[in-house]
Amino acid sequence: MGLPTGFLEIERKDRPYEKVEKRLKSWKEFVLPLPPAEIGKQGARCMDCGIPFCHNGCPVNNLIPDWNDLVRRDRWQDALEMLHSTNNFPEFTGRICPAPCEAACTLNIDDNPVTIKSIECAIVDRGWEEGWVVPLVPAKKTGKRVAVVGSGPAGMACAQQLARAGHSVALFEKSDRVGGLLRYGIPDFKMEKRLIDRRMRQMEAEGVEFRTGVEVGATLSIKSLLEGYDAVALTGGAELPRNLEVPGRELDGIHYAMDFLVQQNKRVAGDDEARAAPRGTLTAKGKHVIVIGGGDTGSDCVGTSNRQGAASVTQLEVMPQPPEHENKALTWPDWPLKMRTSSSHEEGVDRDFAVLTKRAIGSNGGKDGRIEALECVRVEWGKGADGRMGMQEVAGSAFRLKADLVLLAMGFLGPRKPGMVEQAGVALDPRGNIAANVVDYKTSVPKLFAAGDMRRGQSLVVWAIREGRQCARSIDEALMGTTTLPR
Repeated sequence: MGLPTGFLEIERKDRPYEKVEKRLKSWKEFVLPLPPAEIGKQGARCMDCGIPFCHNGCPVNNLIPDWNDLVRRDRWQDALEMLHSTNNFPEFTGRICPAPCEAACTLNIDDNPVTIKSIECAIVDRGWEEGWVVPLVPAKKTGKRVAVVGSGPAGMACAQQLARAGHSVALFEKSDRVGGLLRYGIPDFKMEKRLIDRRMRQMEAEGVEFRTGVEVGATLSIKSLLEGYDAVALTGGAELPRNLEVPGRELDGIHYAMDFLVQQNKRVAGDDEARAAPRGTLTAKGKHVIVIGGGDTGSDCVGTSNRQGAASVTQLEVMPQPPEHENKALTWPDWPLKMRTSSSHEEGVDRDFAVLTKRAIGSNGGKDGRIEALECVRVEWGKGADGRMGMQEVAGSAFRLKADLVLLAMGFLGPRKPGMVEQAGVALDPRGNIAANVVDYKTSVPKLFAAGDMRRGQSLVVWAIREGRQCARSIDEALMGTTTLPR
């Protein structure tokens, strides 16, 4: 809690952005941090609400009122310690989390929540600047060996917690750099990758061995891991993208969003074009770009396209346009369905809702094999006789959109099955994810655990961190009979 009357005396003030015309010329982060004194004031707005619903809104159960108050009292190092007690990587979540904690804040009943995300980011950024973030090396080793497969946020959190418990941890990553979706799926203008590199150095000092360029299920068998390690955690993410199954899908110029984003992230990392785009360059420069999918990945495609110099960017969403404001009496403190405008949207995009793509049209009557336009139709949503929501095409609403580049950002269907998952022989849940509960994170195969998007399906970075931490606790308990790692 902050000042009991702070929310009445101090206005909400959040981090500003650089102007659009400036930030479009750069791939660097453009959020401008607030000075510590202002952050302290914002922490003081945390009211003595009695029941801090922000705890429930936060997937890692951050002790938000406590570190808000510590910042208010200028006890920043103590605030950092408390923040790290529940979250291994607050500099990640402080940049890319959608902040369900703020939606759950009691002050959000009045659309005026505490700037929790900004305070979190300020605490950890200052911690790094002051040298307060140091490796936590275990006092003794257990003699147990654990392999973690996949170096996204779930894998990194799991590996770090296990190393701190004294286990010898090897983290396997099929790509050339550590980070998974954090590294190659999220643009640098949202989160610069030096932040991942910094945590890697900390984790190496704590005893984590990073093994990049190793694809379990291809260059290394899952059997060999199970034979060579006391436990194996699968944290490979949900990498199977949802496809656009329409006539003309095979035309050149239609690509999955991740293929597009990975290339640009590699360029920003310093890779030459041969390494960044071994299968051919994807660029939005001078093109009419259509992004299909209205989520975060679609938003990232919008921001990347604008920075590459797209002639125009259109974003299509099959669901109807959500309301500008939610009904707080019905939704609070849960995450509400409402219209959300990201910083990328503010940089320039035409958004259209309740639109279904029917066909991709090729240039020169399709003879060139290159996309020229999308044929779309508007849809209406309503409940059917079975009570389920369904869509119906609106008669006479068909239209065409010029398209040189179409990016598919329609979500993910779970982990890829060929290779590691099939080799492991693990049971899957009805949605195609690896079956494991959130009590012990054990799969159907002995010694094999699963966490993150590979287990729960596509989700948020903050959920991945939570599951990685809890999976580490379960592994530690399975190996040692007891554990002191927090959930």
